[in-house]
Amino acid sequence: MGAPLRVIFAGTPEFARAALERLHAAGHVIALVMTQPDRPAGRGMKLQASPVKQYAQAHGLTVAQPLGLRLQGKYPQDAQAAQAAIAAAQADVMVVAAYGLILPQWVLDAPRWGCLNIHASLLPRWRGAAPIHRAIEAGDAETGITLMQMDVGLDTGDMLQVQRVPIEPTDTTASLHDTLADLGARMIVDAMPHVAAGTLVRTPQPEDGVTYAHKIEKAEAEVDWSLPAPAIERRLRAFDPFPGATSSVQGEAVKLWRAHCEAAPAGAPAGTILAIDASGVHVACGEGVLCLTQLQRAGGKRLAAADFLRGFPLAAGQRFGASA
Repeated sequence: MGAPLRVIFAGTPEFARAALERLHAAGHVIALVMTQPDRPAGRGMKLQASPVKQYAQAHGLTVAQPLGLRLQGKYPQDAQAAQAAIAAAQADVMVVAAYGLILPQWVLDAPRWGCLNIHASLLPRWRGAAPIHRAIEAGDAETGITLMQMDVGLDTGDMLQVQRVPIEPTDTTASLHDTLADLGARMIVDAMPHVAAGTLVRTPQPEDGVTYAHKIEKAEAEVDWSLPAPAIERRLRAFDPFPGATSSVQGEAVKLWRAHCEAAPAGAPAGTILAIDASGVHVACGEGVLCLTQLQRAGGKRLAAADFLRGFPLAAGQRFGASA
């Protein structure tokens, strides 16, 4: 493995926790953990520590949670405190995974060998906040992990290592997230000896093929039935588990989790229920038909279509997304 390195780890969600755990288990010295401030979560909206902070606290690691890192920005006191903590860490390298704050130049320059990012896409495709969701939504055949030497741009740094993963027809953001989190964790541990040896080869990102994975907004959850059935089916998988694809029927918003496409012509206005049978609820789309196989009422559980319909009967001719 090589000699242990002194590492600052910056990350927030479960995707990042997997890498922190693997680096720690590999024997590297986690000199400082940086993560987003605690946020309200759950039905009680109580403050909840991020998965990264939870791991750090459980293992006695030093944690910093600055609101910002720009010394001349909105939170200068937070930035100054973070600057002192980063200097005290005397890190060889900073590892960043889904942290949630842009790193200014002074942070990038602080560790001996700079800052490495674990990014869940094949850069330069899907720079930005939601690369897993957007890859599924767009119908990409593959994705992967790019280890990147960070610069001040948004995921614009030189590529160090890339590994590819096929996107399966049944993949959701949840399943692909777990695959990529594990891959990224393994890749960063494997890269550590090369960091110390200076043998990581930096490859500038190509200028062609740049796309941006904009943050997922709750407003996107509403299904647009005028889209082709395959596009809607991909969105259901892309928005699982968050924010969940939603459509109203009988005056109630229903979450739609699983479906498959049918090549039959719609033959009715988009959103119209064409038939209900043992395979699910067949709904007309802008092109083709979508058969819904897993649905959920507000406050209820995800249910197979047959079980859902016992408590929420639907009929052919009713329409999803209708205002009435």
